[in-house]
Amino acid sequence: MAVQAVHLDSDAFLVCLNHALSTDKEEVMGLCIGVLKEDEGSDAKAASCGADVSTAAEQAQAAPIVHIRSVIILQRSDKRKDRVEISPEQLSAASAETERLAELTGCPLRVVGWYHSHPHITVWPSHVDVRTQAAYQLMDPRFVGLIFSCFVEDKQAHTGEIAYTCFQSARAPQSSEYERVDIPLHVVPRASIGKACLESLVELPKILCQEELAAYSRTCGRPELDPVTRIRNASVYVENVCSQVSAVSGPLLQWLESRLEQNRELLRELTQEKKELMEKLASLK
Repeated sequence: MAVQAVHLDSDAFLVCLNHALSTDKEEVMGLCIGVLKEDEGSDAKAASCGADVSTAAEQAQAAPIVHIRSVIILQRSDKRKDRVEISPEQLSAASAETERLAELTGCPLRVVGWYHSHPHITVWPSHVDVRTQAAYQLMDPRFVGLIFSCFVEDKQAHTGEIAYTCFQSARAPQSSEYERVDIPLHVVPRASIGKACLESLVELPKILCQEELAAYSRTCGRPELDPVTRIRNASVYVENVCSQVSAVSGPLLQWLESRLEQNRELLRELTQEKKELMEKLASLK
């Protein structure tokens, strides 16, 4: 196993989940940004095993832990219900964005994986997902894949269900095909949301609107369309943008306003505490 486990910061988890819940019609995708953490004692274990790690258990112990700190939301050029694709241009742009985030956070970040959504279907990767993951691992064997399943309803209980998983690909025994390898995924609580994740949350409505505008612009460039069809396309574009404002931008704005009020209340409490401590310090002189 190339990766021992994946630690996902709770604020990065929040961004992934909001992105996955932004639409129930097509899959969405993004890239995971983080660091590789060598497990304590892994170097000593690998040295004691010699140049080649002999057993699967020893390989798991020697494998690093992937710690995901942030994500980059990718704009889809083609909306499809059953698959998503990351172009080489997007990977190149993500590398440049990762360097910027590294400067912003002061942490040596790198692209460590990808995520995508499964609306209305199970969380388990399809054969296409497994092959796509295998292709990414040719570039980096420690590259991981995350899947968020949403909009799955329990028809008896009438409740929605959200599930998530992490996986890699490995060659099946005595076969040319690849199979799924489950990787333990742990969500790490954070007291606050990081700058990079906050930027991604704010960028989400903008990216969704850009996707709608790009799709509408492609239809406008077709001269064979009659006026009625053009009016219909324009109305669909407006309807989709309004739906995004209702489902994404509105709740996000309310959440940010709530966070702002919490921060203001915390600032008032800290200011009062500072004042009391300064008064006590003055009385001791």
